[in-house]
Amino acid sequence: MTLSPSRIISSGGSSRRRLVITIILISIGIHVAAGIVAGIIVVARYFAEAPAEFKTTKDVRIPAKKREAKMNMAALDAIAPKPTFSDKMQSSRPTAFSLPDVPNLPLDQMLPLDPSQFIGDQIASLSNIGAMGTGSGAASAGAGGFGDKGMSFLGIQSSGQRILLLFDVSLSVTHKAAKAGVPLEKIQQETINLIGKLPITSKFGIIQFTQNYKPFSKELLPATDNNRAAAVNWVQSEWVTKGSMSESSKVTSNAQGFIGVLDVAAEMKPDVIFIISDGSFQWKAGGRAGTIPWKDVKKIFTENLCKSGDCKVNFIAFEAKDGDSREMKNISQRSGGKMIELK
Repeated sequence: MTLSPSRIISSGGSSRRRLVITIILISIGIHVAAGIVAGIIVVARYFAEAPAEFKTTKDVRIPAKKREAKMNMAALDAIAPKPTFSDKMQSSRPTAFSLPDVPNLPLDQMLPLDPSQFIGDQIASLSNIGAMGTGSGAASAGAGGFGDKGMSFLGIQSSGQRILLLFDVSLSVTHKAAKAGVPLEKIQQETINLIGKLPITSKFGIIQFTQNYKPFSKELLPATDNNRAAAVNWVQSEWVTKGSMSESSKVTSNAQGFIGVLDVAAEMKPDVIFIISDGSFQWKAGGRAGTIPWKDVKKIFTENLCKSGDCKVNFIAFEAKDGDSREMKNISQRSGGKMIELK
C-alpha cells in the first residue's frame, strides 16, 4: 500500500502535537508537585520548634582588687570626722534668770547592772513554785487556787501539767453533795475558779457523767485565754445539776458507764485527775446491769489510764460506802494522789 505525501505530513503533525502536550503536562505536574512540597515546608515551619539561640552579652565587672580598694576608701571617708562648729557664743551682759544647780543623782542607778541579781531573783522565784501555778502559798490560794505545792481543788493539793476533771452528776451524788453542804452549784463555782487560775503552760479538760457523759472537749486544751473563757462559758451554760443526763447532740450515750468515761480519759493522757463521786458507778453492758465491780475499775486505772505511773488520781467522795471508800483510797494512794470524803 502506498501513502500519499499529504497523509505523511498529517501523521507527523499529530505526533508533534502529542509530544508538545505531553511536555506541557509534565511541566505542569512538576510545578504542581513543587508547589505542594513548598506549601508543606512553609506550613511545617509553624509547627516546628524554634532553633536554640545562644547569645553572649558583654559582662562589665570591676576587678576584685579595684572594687576592694574603692570599698576601703569609702569606709575611710565615712569615719572621717565631720566639721563641727567649735566657737561658743558668749555674752558678758547679765541675764534675767540663772540656771539651777545640778541635782544630786544616785550613783548606784548609774552603775552597770549586775546580771547575777536578776538570775538570783528568778531562781528564788522558781524554787518557791510547784509544778504548776504561782502565788504565796496554797493556803492563801484557797480552793481552786495555785500555790507552793501546785494546785488546790476542793481541799486536795496536787500538781501536774495536764489536768482532767471528772464530775459524777448522778442523782445520788447531787443529793449527797447538797446534804454535805457542797451542792453542785458550789462545785461549779470552784471549777470556774480553778480554770481562771490555770497557767498558760498547762492543758485541761472537763467531763460530766452519769451513765452517759458530756465532755467539754475531746482532748485536753491549752490554758489560753480563749480556751479558759470557753470553758467557763461551758461550765456556766452546760452544768448538770438535776442528776440526769439524757442522750442528745451534746451527750454521748455510754452503756459502759464509768468504765467508758475512763477509756475516754485515757485517750487524753492526763497526769493529774480529780474525780468527784460517791463511789457507786452503774452500767448496762454485755448483758450485765447494776453496779460496776471495783476490779474492773482498777483494771482500767492500772492497765490503761495510769499504766506509766505518772498519773495522780484524786477522789473527792460524798458519803461513800465503806467498801467504796477503801477502793478509792487504794487507787489514789497507788497513783500518788489523795482521797477525801465530804459528809
